[in-house]
Amino acid sequence: MVLAAALQLEAVLGDISANLAACERLADEAGQAGAAVIALPEFFTTGIGFDTSLAAAALPPDGAATELLTTLAARHGALVGGSFLCRDPDGHVRNAYVLADAGGVVGRHNKDLPTMWENAFYVGGDDDGVLNTGEHAVGAAVCWELMRTQTVRRLRGRVDLVMTGSGWWSVPAWTPRSVFARLENDNSATARRAAASFSQYVGAPVVHAAHAGSLTCPMPWLPVQYRGHFEGSTLIATASGTVVAERRADEGEGVVLGEIALGRQKATLEPPAGFWLHQRNWLSASAWHYQRWHGRRWYRRHVAAKQGGSLTSHTTKET
Repeated sequence: MVLAAALQLEAVLGDISANLAACERLADEAGQAGAAVIALPEFFTTGIGFDTSLAAAALPPDGAATELLTTLAARHGALVGGSFLCRDPDGHVRNAYVLADAGGVVGRHNKDLPTMWENAFYVGGDDDGVLNTGEHAVGAAVCWELMRTQTVRRLRGRVDLVMTGSGWWSVPAWTPRSVFARLENDNSATARRAAASFSQYVGAPVVHAAHAGSLTCPMPWLPVQYRGHFEGSTLIATASGTVVAERRADEGEGVVLGEIALGRQKATLEPPAGFWLHQRNWLSASAWHYQRWHGRRWYRRHVAAKQGGSLTSHTTKET
């Protein structure tokens, strides 16, 4: 058995220095408690929202984010991982999950498909996300990768541990309030279910870090502000799907600690035949498509064009 930790962060949107300091403080708390695995959330350097500041917030592969991960790993003798906006030498930005141990960087996984407005800030990747430490194989999966059957196919039966993080936002409280309240109840439940059940699809324990707190930002192509919050669902689950530790969104920033046995088991859930592991409501399905179209155009104009890059084709089928 090993003690694992997942961080729940209330990020300051676009403030890299403040977010790195908060992650270091929380990770040190986990390390001092004896955690041998420490997961940071997705976008731990910046938070996430449709905010123009994020267009210039990507860090280089060997920059401050990677330096923090390797420093924490060496300081606490732990596996430490998290994802951040990373600008690569080709000029493109990717959502890079970097895993480090006491010896340095173990490997990197690029999130396969940006979610909704995330398309404005980075392009997807096509690696398998299996990162080998020498002793164990670690599967990396980021946010809505936990929603897709293609993630299960690349990790199922191949990893001893899944490290993941998310920045999952709520459905805004628009009118009619009763309709949007029902949508948000479904959205919140899906956020937890996606993280908690993923171990059963893959056959390995899951350590899931997440964001909490409020978020206000523009809405792409709409003359309204988004006002909502992050869903949290920071948790640690065994390979059989038992949640051994959890922190709800309303508990705010903090550290979740739980013991798990590393190692692969026979998966106990069969993924559905389609693209999605979990059903989406009509609002999230609509936002998936229209914000993807908007975001890719915005990325070309505001991110890639300024760096001399151009959008490359994706090798992964989308729906």
